[in-house]
Formats: sequence, C-alpha cells, structure tokens
Amino acid sequence: AIECTNPQSAVEKIIFCLNENVPVVCGTTGWLSQLKTVEEKCKEINGVFLYASNFSIGVNIFFELNKKLATLLNPHPSYNVEIEEIHHTQKKDAPSGTAITLAEQIIEISDKKNKWINSDSENENELSIISKRIDEVAGTHAVKYSSAVDDIEIIHTAHNRKGFAEGAVLAAEFLIDKKGIFSMSDVLGF
Repeated sequence: AIECTNPQSAVEKIIFCLNENVPVVCGTTGWLSQLKTVEEKCKEINGVFLYASNFSIGVNIFFELNKKLATLLNPHPSYNVEIEEIHHTQKKDAPSGTAITLAEQIIEISDKKNKWINSDSENENELSIISKRIDEVAGTHAVKYSSAVDDIEIIHTAHNRKGFAEGAVLAAEFLIDKKGIFSMSDVLGF
C-alpha cells in the first residue's frame, strides 16, 4: 500500500495495513511524533514499512548533498545557513516535510544550530525555514549558506509531481519479499 493521505488518519491506515500483512510505503508528513509507535508495531508483527518525507529520486540525492555540505561547512562558523521552500497554494503544511528533513539533517551535523523555526530568526542557534506558497509550483527547496565574503547554495526544483509518484512506486517494488523498516536511502543504495 502507498499511503499518502493526511496526518490525522495516516497512523490508523498504516497500522491497519501492517495488521493485514500488507507492506506500507508512507509519504504523509505531520504525524512523525507517532513514528516510534508505528515502527514498534512493524517489528512486533514482523511487518514491512518504509517512510519518506519525499520520494523523488532527485530530492533524495539532494538530501545526501545537504548532509555533505553541512559536514563541509560545520567547521566554518562564519557561514550561516537557512532553508527556503516554495510550493503550490494548496499545500496544507508549512514547512514542508522535505524542508524539515533538510533542517533536521543540518541540525544533526551542526555544532551551532539546535532547532529549526518556520520564520526569519536572528538567533544563531535557530535554523530559519522560509515557506512560500505560489500558484502552480510543484516544489522548490534551497539550502543557502551565507558569509560576509560569499554564498553557497544548493537548490532542487521539481517541474511536476511525476517524480514523486515514480519514487513511491520504486519504493513499493523495493519492499517485495522484504521484512523490516526501510527508507529511501535503502531503496537508492546510499
């Protein structure tokens, strides 16, 4: 089952599928405070579960670049980092799950940043995520490091939603004949 509904019903649907011995690929964001419960249930019944905040192959490569860039820049405190995400006006969550994943990757590596905030911040320990909603934008994410002497920026721009669907199907195919808990890093061999 590919579960991409809403945060209010995702956990119930995931648990239902696991109880029916149906492998679950989940892309719904906004429910991760209950992820441990889902993972425990999956382990308890020897089920199959894969969660990703984004199924796009390009975004998952972008995640790897983000971690590498954060590692390279961590020893250089003169650089400040912020994230900008732009989506269509019908997107219900802000920041996007993808932006949160990017932020959490940076925070895990950073000696300076210890939390993200969905606004501009002058606090050097806060990682700003700027969320914009514009008609007909499938999704753009930018991670920008700025110093007094230069900027370094990586950007992923989705042209449509096809890549998300293809990645979810690839993830579902990956789960065939497997047991356990997986991520897109497993699917892509990172």
